Amino acid sequence: MTRAAEVVEQALDVLLPDTEGMEGRLGEAMRYATLGGGKRMRAFLVMESAALFGVAETSAARVAASVEMLHAYSLVHDDLPAMDDDDLRRGKPSTHKAFDEATAILAGDALQTRAFEILAESDTHSDPQARCELVAALGAAAGAKGMAGGQMIDMVSEGQELSATAVTRLQALKTGRLIQYSAEAGAILGRASSQQRHLLAAYGRDLGAAFQIADDILDIEGSVAEIGKTAGKDQAAGKATMVAVLGAEMAKAHAEMLARQAADHLRDFGDRADTLRALAAFVVARRS
Repeated sequence: MTRAAEVVEQALDVLLPDTEGMEGRLGEAMRYATLGGGKRMRAFLVMESAALFGVAETSAARVAASVEMLHAYSLVHDDLPAMDDDDLRRGKPSTHKAFDEATAILAGDALQTRAFEILAESDTHSDPQARCELVAALGAAAGAKGMAGGQMIDMVSEGQELSATAVTRLQALKTGRLIQYSAEAGAILGRASSQQRHLLAAYGRDLGAAFQIADDILDIEGSVAEIGKTAGKDQAAGKATMVAVLGAEMAKAHAEMLARQAADHLRDFGDRADTLRALAAFVVARRS
């Protein structure tokens, strides 16, 4: 993960150059929100899934960078006072605190559009069909039936007692769809069979569910130093989580089951997918 993060960090540095002129502050905010932080798990998923099909690292890194830009945009907007109102992100002031709210909104907007621009460029893949599939799949993962829709459910359900089924759907949209896309993107880049693409999507879906439950547990048990953001905030806000529905111990067990289920989807890939299997175990054992 460390090596993949370094490769993608270099790609991000190139793809988000310093901006001159009166719009320079916007470019600075985009780089602030994206560079130098985070586990880069989504990027790692792109890189590892692409490696299964022998995709060139430069192409995979571009797609991984675009995913990180899309993810960064969502975090910038998520931290705004109108959303989750958080002053910390990745151990440093949130973008709207480091700059201002208007700049943060514009930075998020520009990061989102830049992500799609990169996917559409010929340097990402020589096949226009592959580029179109990447754009369409990311749009579906990020839109009203994906991440944005999940955020809407998250906001309107604050203080409500949701069923486990409803929480699962919320988290599948808000967090899981982008993680699922990250795993599936490698298959798109590699022009894999529909079956292989389906298996990686299923892996990403279950991995995303396990990851979010682990995140919810960390919100309760972790410290600010460990998680890089305000601890206990979701619980205080009455957020709908699997921990709230099942309790911490049962939620942990459920996350571990999902991680095993995710790894099972990789059987057809043999030893080549061992790193992805290890990632499934890592997401539920991590402390940050």
